[in-house]
Amino acid sequence: METTRLETPQASVASWNQTEILAEADKCVACGLCLPYCPTYRLTLSEADSPRGRIAMISGVMKQHIPMNERFTLHIDRCLTCRACEYVCPSKVSYGKLVDQARVKILNASVKKADVPYKIRSWLERQWIDKPWRFDTLRPFVKLFQQLGLQRLLLRLPFLNGTSFRLLLSKLPPIRYPFQHWQSFYPAVGKQRGEVGLFLGCIARLIDVETHLSTIAVLNQLGYSVHVPQQQTCCGALYQHRGESAHSGNLLAQNQQTFKDLNLTALITTASGCGAHLVENNGFSIPVMDINQFLAEQDFSQIKFNPLAKRVAVHHPCTLRHVLRGSQFPSKILAYIPEIELKELANQDQCCGAAGTYFLDQPGIAEALLTHKIQDVLAINADYLATSNIGCAFHIASQLNEQQAGIEVLHPVTLLARQMSIQ
Repeated sequence: METTRLETPQASVASWNQTEILAEADKCVACGLCLPYCPTYRLTLSEADSPRGRIAMISGVMKQHIPMNERFTLHIDRCLTCRACEYVCPSKVSYGKLVDQARVKILNASVKKADVPYKIRSWLERQWIDKPWRFDTLRPFVKLFQQLGLQRLLLRLPFLNGTSFRLLLSKLPPIRYPFQHWQSFYPAVGKQRGEVGLFLGCIARLIDVETHLSTIAVLNQLGYSVHVPQQQTCCGALYQHRGESAHSGNLLAQNQQTFKDLNLTALITTASGCGAHLVENNGFSIPVMDINQFLAEQDFSQIKFNPLAKRVAVHHPCTLRHVLRGSQFPSKILAYIPEIELKELANQDQCCGAAGTYFLDQPGIAEALLTHKIQDVLAINADYLATSNIGCAFHIASQLNEQQAGIEVLHPVTLLARQMSIQ
C-alpha cells in the first residue's frame, strides 16, 4: 500500500528573525474574511482579539512602533491557535507560526521566567511531560486517589477555588487500565501487511489508554505489527505554543531519533494536536499519519463489525480540521459499523476552548467556548461523541459529565475496536 502524508505546509521549529516575521505579517491584506471564524473575536468583538488585529500588533512591535507590553501580551495569549483563520485566508498567511514566533519574543523579553509559579510549573512539566513513561507508574496511584474519594474531597476545599490546580482536577476523568504498561512490539494477527509506529504522547498515557489499546487492536487485525518504543517523549506542541521553541525542537529531535531505525510504513498518531505538530515540523524519515486517515485508506472487506444502533455525534478538533485537513476521515471509518447513525456537530469551525493548556491559562474564554460547544452536542441527542483529540475529549467530557448528559466521549478508533470482531 502506498502511504501519503497529510497535506499541510511544512515548517520549522526554529525561531524566525525580524525580517522573516515582518515578511509573513505583510502577506495579510486585512481583508477581514477571517473575522467570523475567529473564536475570540466572536466573543469579544475586539479587533485586538482578531487574527488581523494580532498580525498588525506583531508587525508594530517588530517595527518598534508599539511596545511589547502587558496589553500586547494579553491579546497574543488570548489566541487559541485554532487556526480557523488560516483555513479561510486567501493570502495563505501562516498565522499560527506568526503567533508562535510572537510568543518566543514575549517569553525571551519577559520577567515571568523568574517568577516562582512559572519555575514550579516548568519544573513539573520537565519531570512529567518530558518523561511521559512516568505516567504509566503514576496511573495506579491516581486510580487509588479517585477510589478513596480524595479527588472529590480536594474539589470541596475553598482555598483551591479559582486555581489552575482545581480546574485541572475537576476535569480529570476516571482512570482506566491502571496497570497497563506498553510492550515495545505488538505483532500482526495473521499475515503481516506492514509495520507501523505508534506515538503515545504524554498526558494520554495517563488518561487515554483505551485509545492506544484500541489503535493497536485494530491495526493488528488489519495485519499491521505495531512498534511502541519506550524512548519516545512529548511531541513538543505544548512548549512550541508557549514560546519555548528551542525545547520543543529538542523533544522533536528525540522522537525522530527514537523512530528513525525502525522499518515502518508510517508513524501513527491518535491525538490530532500531536499529529499536527509532528507533521508540520516533520524531520522523520517516514510519513506521520493520523490514525483516522491511515484507517480510511485500509481495506476492511475481511473485517466483521457488530451492529451498533446508536447515534454518534462527530466532533472535528481544530488541529484535525484546520491543520491536518482530515476532518472527513472519522466519519468514513465509523461508517463501517452497521446500523450506526452519524451526526456532524453544528459550528465545526469553532474551537471547544481546550487548545492544549489554554483552558488552564484562559479559563474564562475557554469555558465560554465550551458552553457553546456543549449546546451543539446536546442538540443532537447523541449516545456518543467521537472526537480525535485528547484535549478536546476531556474538556468536553468534563462538562457533559457535570450536566449528567449520559453521553460517552471517545475516540473514533475506540468505537471501531469495540464493534470489531477481534480474533
